[in-house]
Amino acid sequence: MNLPYRWDLVTPDQLGSLLDGTAEPDTWYLDDLAECSGKVLARSGNGDLVFVGRSLDSMFDLLSGALEDTDRVLRRLPFSFERGRALTSSELTRAREMLAEIGVTPAALARRDRPVTFVDVVYEGSTFTKLFGLLDDWITEERETWPAIRRKIRFVGITSRKKTSPNTWRWHQHAEWTRRLPASSVVNVSLDEFVWSYFGNHQSKLTWPYKLHRWCEYLPEAKHDERTRQALAEAVHLVRLGRTNDVRRMIARAIDGEPALTEPWLRTLFRELS
Repeated sequence: MNLPYRWDLVTPDQLGSLLDGTAEPDTWYLDDLAECSGKVLARSGNGDLVFVGRSLDSMFDLLSGALEDTDRVLRRLPFSFERGRALTSSELTRAREMLAEIGVTPAALARRDRPVTFVDVVYEGSTFTKLFGLLDDWITEERETWPAIRRKIRFVGITSRKKTSPNTWRWHQHAEWTRRLPASSVVNVSLDEFVWSYFGNHQSKLTWPYKLHRWCEYLPEAKHDERTRQALAEAVHLVRLGRTNDVRRMIARAIDGEPALTEPWLRTLFRELS
């Protein structure tokens, strides 16, 4: 596998004694995370979810537990772009390899049944902008048919919840590339601003940062320092919580009332979680 290493927390047989002595995780954000997760599912357009970067690892973990017995597909894409710098040739090659690793290539997009739905925390949308540009150039180079692909790519941005007004700045309204996709293919879900900041800025993560200089490195090793072990305990706990009936019903309640609930795929998922 060519992606940076992260433990399999759904079948965590390889953890051994790593969690010995770790403190009981404080998932103070659980209600907000479950609600946001349900709305992401509802607004995914029946797409296979791809979590970009590390910010939403906790949503990936919670949903990995909650959706374990469903046909939903979850993937992680370890991308982190730098502002104001284009990818080098070697970085571009590595980026395409990483996309191919999770089944996202121009040919695969054109022929898949479900869309691919990229999910990430969003401030100004620069990561989504660069990711779309990377895919767009690749599609053009491979001469795949854009009309067949444009409905197979979706983006869900997790934004920090603030008071709304007619003058509220919305990232997707200022990104020209979003106009090339159907209006329903670029959507947002708001999250409590303190939870958003915790996931995006402060939470300890299990994996190395995905900076550009690491894209060309092979990182099979995992971190084992104390902060990482505690982060691992938090992640394992979230998978377990996701398997519980209480949390599955919390996610289902967030789906209830969403417009897409009229569609058969979401009604099925709603029943599976309820």
